[in-house]
Amino acid sequence: MRIGIDARMMGPECGGIGRYIEQLVKKLLEIDKKNQYILFLRKQNFSIVNCQLSNVKCVLADIPWYSIAEQIKFKKIIKQQNVDLMHFPHWNVPIFYNDPFVVTVHDLIMWHYPRAEASTLGPVAYWFKDRVSRLVVKHVVKAAKHIITTSEFTKNDIHQALGVPREKMTVTYQAPFERQNLESRIWNLESFPKNSKFQIPNSKFQKKPYVLYVGSAYPHKNLERLLEAWKIIEEKYADSYQLVLVGKESFFYSQLQATSYKLQAITFAGFVPDDELEALYKNATLYIEPSLYEGFGLPPLEAMAHGIPVVSSNRSCLPEVLGEAALYFDPENVEQMAETILRGLEDEDLRFELIQKGREEIKRYSWAKLAEETREIYKKSLPL
Repeated sequence: MRIGIDARMMGPECGGIGRYIEQLVKKLLEIDKKNQYILFLRKQNFSIVNCQLSNVKCVLADIPWYSIAEQIKFKKIIKQQNVDLMHFPHWNVPIFYNDPFVVTVHDLIMWHYPRAEASTLGPVAYWFKDRVSRLVVKHVVKAAKHIITTSEFTKNDIHQALGVPREKMTVTYQAPFERQNLESRIWNLESFPKNSKFQIPNSKFQKKPYVLYVGSAYPHKNLERLLEAWKIIEEKYADSYQLVLVGKESFFYSQLQATSYKLQAITFAGFVPDDELEALYKNATLYIEPSLYEGFGLPPLEAMAHGIPVVSSNRSCLPEVLGEAALYFDPENVEQMAETILRGLEDEDLRFELIQKGREEIKRYSWAKLAEETREIYKKSLPL
């Protein structure tokens, strides 16, 4: 079987979707030596994959996602490779692609929150883009042979919002990102290279514990309320604690920085490379997940894998994914968020309990299992 995978978003710079593709491809190539995999890549991530493997073919498809070229040129590139089944790991499928394919739908944020707030486009351009995106998603879930979702929450969301039969969807849970020698390496913030891509004075970390957030700053991530909660903490505890926000610089992070000038103990770290990000996880005192809506929620699991207690929003899939290993709060209640963060910082018995439960919780998740389940979906999706 010749299986195509749209891997243009593969890699850490594309956030959760990039991680998903990276780990899926890695594990599929480890467990499956029978099928041929055709990987469509950009120039920027072409070197990520070992294209010398006998059952791998790397094809350059240096086409921007969400573009007209994606709808027209990408379809032609795929057709030239004569794949038996195509896997699109996001909903941005060429709308006129009519060969067998499966698609992964990570979430339906566009259906639930004002999209204009999450766009830098003008009102006319936003309106057009939004309508086209909705059209594509509706077509994709109807035309796909099968739909992969990241949680039971997302599966039910797709069923309710788009009328997709539940039997057409399968949940495959993601897992913490696998790194080499995770436990054997000793990480400390003093050992960071002088040319580190993020500017955080090490002395700050040596003086006070910090709460960590990793992710984007889109409106549904609820970082505005997190800053309001942090203001409450600062007023009560002066500069005893620090908040560190890790995420690629963007219009939305710039907006946050502009409104946070009165906060003393907050650092915007920007994009952080994997090795340095690992050090930030391992040296954090607490992880915070304030989001209003998630399709899965990988960063808090990453924190659990590093032995960091987690406090989290009680919305969307987060209770499903984090189970009993997180302390929850109402993400729209700023006072409750602040109180929960402080409990996670100061209650030593609670912190110990969360760390122990986190170590057990992450045992439920495995990229190898996800790859096996995905390969079975491929088998079932092809006509006999």
